Amino acid sequence: MKMFILLFLPFLLLASEARFLRWGSGETYLQFLHKYHLPSKPLYYNLSNSNQQAIDEIRQGVHYQILFGAHKDVEQVLIPISDELQIHIIKTKKSATFKLIPINSITKQEGFVITVKNSPYNDIIKDTHSKKLAQLFIDSFKKSINFKRDIHKGDKIVMVYDQKYRFGRPFSMPELKAAMIQTGKTKHYVFDYNGRYYNAKGHQIQGFIFIRPVKGGWISSTFSLRRWQPILHIYRPHFGIDYAVVVGTPIHAAASGRIIYAGWMRGYGNVIKIANGDGYVTLYAHQKHFKRGIKVGKYVKQGQVIGYVGVTGLSTGPHLHFGVYRYGRAINPQLVVQKATKHLRGKTKRRFLAYEHKMDIKLHYYLANNIAPTKLQPFKPVFYVNSSNIQPQHSQSYPPPVPQKHSGVKIVL
Repeated sequence: MKMFILLFLPFLLLASEARFLRWGSGETYLQFLHKYHLPSKPLYYNLSNSNQQAIDEIRQGVHYQILFGAHKDVEQVLIPISDELQIHIIKTKKSATFKLIPINSITKQEGFVITVKNSPYNDIIKDTHSKKLAQLFIDSFKKSINFKRDIHKGDKIVMVYDQKYRFGRPFSMPELKAAMIQTGKTKHYVFDYNGRYYNAKGHQIQGFIFIRPVKGGWISSTFSLRRWQPILHIYRPHFGIDYAVVVGTPIHAAASGRIIYAGWMRGYGNVIKIANGDGYVTLYAHQKHFKRGIKVGKYVKQGQVIGYVGVTGLSTGPHLHFGVYRYGRAINPQLVVQKATKHLRGKTKRRFLAYEHKMDIKLHYYLANNIAPTKLQPFKPVFYVNSSNIQPQHSQSYPPPVPQKHSGVKIVL
């Protein structure tokens, strides 16, 4: 919470109010600006191509924050677009500015043990209050365990994972490190290594692979979560890779799945999103047009043509922008678009076995000590912050220097 206050302190007025909100289903950025009476010209139409494309990354359900002044006018807005970057809007009487700035968060490695009473999914939700952890566990074991046949009351479940925290609350999807189910005297393991699931011997459990979405061409732009431009002093993320190919080149589904979006986005032009299962979504942007019959809800098979390369949206030349997301988090497509490796070998296997040994020690530590999930403290819907004792932090970097004296701040969920 201190990071939130430090970011907003330079602009706080008496009775300033901060609200923690959730981005609505189907809500667009322009609708958001209109709802809060924010000017669209400086905050959208006059933005650079890269900033407009960053706006397309706002996800449904993401938690964002608005700071209101004494007269209930918007002073600042923070909207996360990834685990690393967020949109920061500052509104004054004379101007409105848009910047991409880093997200202040901390990552904690956590773990727990629970005893199965009803089902793994329901028991994890009941004990952790996290549907994300429950889904992560089910996805990791569903290729190796029959939950209805193999899991019984009294079995033990152990999870070790990394969780980001922002404003003292869990932020983004937890990242599984290792998990175990003890059924009777038998222990079943899963280790998440480089984005793929393996058992204790280094054999791949998850057979989910992606193919290259276009043939020919070359990668003209690589993946970056928060690329800093030292000359312009701005962040320019690139949540995917670009394949430079000629206009009209067929675009193939990188993996089988169901189309969840097929339409226009100002930054990405004609774009298709496919939910591929196991928490994955693939994105195909700047298309000339879609293949006939492509629409939301349609199931497509891996390798099936879904559209054709173009220059629509904010594109400087013909290419396919290809994005891969896992549980809503942008990941580097080059890590998953590769030949399937069912058995690790050589140096890769030796590195994996060292990782497996480290995680195995942690799993058994939690199991031996029967460590229960950590309970989050209730988040008070209204509270006050006395910021008068916070010292100014002068820096040439963002955000601006903090004034010496401040009034209290009312924070409302």
